[in-house]
Amino acid sequence: MNFSIIKRTLGWILIFEAVFFLVPLITAAVYREREFFDFLMSMAICGSLGGLCLIGKPKNNEIYAKEGFVITALCWIVMSLFGALPFVFSGSIPNYVDALFETVSGFTTTGATVVDPNVGVEVLPRCILIWRSFTHWIGGMGVLVFLIAFLPLSGARNMHIMKAESPGPVVSKIVPKVRTTAKILYIIYFGLTLIQFIMLICGGMSVFEAINAAFATAGTGGFSIKNSGFADYSSYIQIVVTVFMLLFSLNFNSYYLLFRGKFKEAFTIEVRTFLIIVAAAMALVTLNVFASGTIESFGGALKHSAFSVASIISTTGFATEDFNLWPSFSKAILVLIMFIGACAGSTGGGIKVSRLLIMGKSAGNEMSRMLHPKRVKRVTMDGRVVEDDVVRSVHSFFIAYLLIFAISLLIVSLDGESLTTNFTAVSATINNIGPGLDMVGPMGSFTNFSWWSKLVFIFDMLVGRLEVFPMLFLFAPGTWRK
Repeated sequence: MNFSIIKRTLGWILIFEAVFFLVPLITAAVYREREFFDFLMSMAICGSLGGLCLIGKPKNNEIYAKEGFVITALCWIVMSLFGALPFVFSGSIPNYVDALFETVSGFTTTGATVVDPNVGVEVLPRCILIWRSFTHWIGGMGVLVFLIAFLPLSGARNMHIMKAESPGPVVSKIVPKVRTTAKILYIIYFGLTLIQFIMLICGGMSVFEAINAAFATAGTGGFSIKNSGFADYSSYIQIVVTVFMLLFSLNFNSYYLLFRGKFKEAFTIEVRTFLIIVAAAMALVTLNVFASGTIESFGGALKHSAFSVASIISTTGFATEDFNLWPSFSKAILVLIMFIGACAGSTGGGIKVSRLLIMGKSAGNEMSRMLHPKRVKRVTMDGRVVEDDVVRSVHSFFIAYLLIFAISLLIVSLDGESLTTNFTAVSATINNIGPGLDMVGPMGSFTNFSWWSKLVFIFDMLVGRLEVFPMLFLFAPGTWRK
């Protein structure tokens, strides 16, 4: 294990986090909020510790697969540990476990909150609100991808970091150089965020509201700055957010291919399947809530159903309606698409459509082999053969995912809440959704869970964002051997 390169990378992460604090720091200065000094102190702590970690150059700059997984997991943990400081220093969330939960929820783009729904988020200072939303934007594309884009770490070896942090069963380079790939991804990410921000401003949002909404949508996060979520905004705003939640759910490689005029290659089987699932879910939920009389007008049913489906499948977690009150059929659809999630290579969470396609095709091939034992048939996607090691990793991911889900559900159940609350709370955190049903519905929060349950949810959020294995490697004895 190359500990020196791990220490150095953690140092750069802390330096970058200190720089990230400038956004809420400037916000506090503009609105003359006393929390300015809390962010200043947090910045000083991160900057000082980061500088200490950068002292002394490592003899070996190589990053292999093992270091890639460990660096990724530790960077997200360290970033969250220090990102929670402003919440504690300001007294906005004085309990450190709660503050850590909120921070991890932000960075992992989950959007689950411990803010008491009876109090609401509107009492929080603007600098705290912007920090919550900004953590979504930072975590959406990945802080290590940002690091790769702007710092030359170790040549081609930093592909191990990108693979460990980027979502999906297969992570490929858009262009030959990893650093250039990271820059292209961030250019697309920033461009889409800016376009949404402008469209929200045109819809009558204030600059502050539009920045928060754009940050949270881009990262498919879900933190809102209003107690009512997006319910009080105009239909135009709700439609814009619906569209952009779906846009950020698509593989960013597709946008690059579209820009190059490769339209056929951009609309992969994963993208097409994702859009079909979205359309089907929207149609079914719309018909159900309209037929049941939950929403009286068909136009209103379509608008709110489309928003909720886009919010859940993109793993954003915004709300215009309390879908906790919808018919069971609609709620069942929303819970199912929680697990499906977005496309690989997007800012969304969940199992990912590409993994489900690979598992489905693999199951079909296995059935074919049972009928024709001598027949050789490979799993293919978009006319290309999926390598056996990728199929095997998908199966391993799913097994590990189910085991973590089951263990988390058992531990959380010790709190004595309802099965619906516990099941959807674990689902919402491990899939980086945010809201679930019952106590953790769109108008609820995670504040009443015990400290141990919150620690389980913190672990689940990190597992979901880093796609299981980087976090599990930290607990494997072989990881730390030389």
